[in-house]
Order: sequence, then structure tokens, then C-alpha cells
Amino acid sequence: MIIDAHVHIYPEKIADKAVSGIRDFYSMHIEYDGRISTLLREGKAAGVDKFIVQSVATVFEQVCSINNFIAQSVSDNPELIGFGTMHPDFPEIPKEVDRMISLGLKGIKLHSDFQRFAIDDERAFQIYEAAEGRLPILFHMGDTKSDLSAPERLLKVVKKFPRLTVIGAHFAGWSMWDRAESALSGTGIYTDCSSALYALSPERAVELIHKFGADKVLWGTDYPMWNYEDEFNRFNKLALTENERGMILGKNAWKLLTSVK
Repeated sequence: MIIDAHVHIYPEKIADKAVSGIRDFYSMHIEYDGRISTLLREGKAAGVDKFIVQSVATVFEQVCSINNFIAQSVSDNPELIGFGTMHPDFPEIPKEVDRMISLGLKGIKLHSDFQRFAIDDERAFQIYEAAEGRLPILFHMGDTKSDLSAPERLLKVVKKFPRLTVIGAHFAGWSMWDRAESALSGTGIYTDCSSALYALSPERAVELIHKFGADKVLWGTDYPMWNYEDEFNRFNKLALTENERGMILGKNAWKLLTSVK
């Protein structure tokens, strides 16, 4: 089973606007339109079996509606696995985390650069407390615009919340991979290779996989960012064993997901 562990989806009526906003924020080309129909068509054609889908609440008022959208999308499409969203300003964080679980959501996605809070801000601690031992949190990691998602900040959270299951996206530090390796390799966190293979040499990517542990790395495309065929070609250039490939392409994600109660 191949699982794309890092996918963003948007409702039809706002998909174009959402993708344009991401394109403008990063000043980067985006391959796809963010729609579920496009994801399933392109992803399944490339051989992907399951997709971990998410969206981010840029303000706390969006939290419930986004969680409802993700849950309904999963209900309508059996290929999808849903991660909900949360915001540190949301007034009833523990209650909404309970509701996420009741909706069948399997994790939480946070993007502190979009949501404008530092990962180690005490305002976010209630999210980590509510999720600890219950739901993994996928953190966007690393940015050129701010240090809100810097690897050193996540390290503080990992130390303070040792029972929290952490996934540090983009090899735990998009655009700052040396810092991510220094701060977070060996801590036992999960990471993914989304939006990273395009920028790293195959040799450097393999180094990072081995530093974090091949049993802790998830394959992901950061849909709608990158073309599926290109991402598979980049991954296939990595000098990995067949066992390592199998773990990264799906086994690690499935093991993580099935551990969620």
C-alpha cells in the first residue's frame, strides 16, 4: 500500500483562491488545483492507494467548519484519511479534540507560519495537552519568512510533551535542513519527505532518512504542490533498500494511523 501522508484539500468554492494564496505566499509554482477530484484522479493514476488529507484554520473561527469538511470528505471518499485542524485561540480546544476523534479524524495539522503563532508559544500548549497520547500532530516545519516553525522550537515541545506523537513535515525543517537534523534527529519524532526532495540531492535526502530513521519517515507530496510522477521519480533515485522503501511509502504511515484509537 502506498500512502501519500501529506495532502491539502479545499472545498470546490474556495479551491482556486486557496491555491492562489499559497502560490503568492511562497512565490512557487503549484502543480494542481487543490480539489479532491483532481487528487484522486492524479494520485490513483500514479499508484497511490490512500491519502492523508488536511487543511489549516488561519483563524480560530474556521476550525469547526474545516474539521466538518475533512470528516465529510473522508466519509464520501474511502481513499481519504483525515487530519483535522486546530488554532491556539480556539476557545474550547479539549472539547473540539474530542469531537475530532468522534468524527473519525486521525490527527491534527498545524501550520504556525500561516496561523501566526510560534510552535513553542504557551498558547498552543493546550492543543498539545489535549492531543498527547491520543492524536498525532503534523507540524509544518521551517520557513524563510520567520522562525515561528523553527526546528529548535519544536524540540522544546518534544521535551515538554514526551507522550505527544509528532510528525515534523518536510524533513522537520523546510529550507533549514541542517538545523532540523541537528535539533531533531534522534528524538524519535516522525518526519515526512514532502516538499523536500525537489531541493535536496539524493545523497543528502538519504542522509536525513538515516538520521531520523527509515522507520520514522513518511512519503508525501504536499499536494497540490508537486507533480506525482516527478515526486516518484525523485524518490526512486534514493539509494534505499527495498525494506526502507516499503516502510517510507506506506508501512510507517499505516502503523502510525492504526495506533490512533
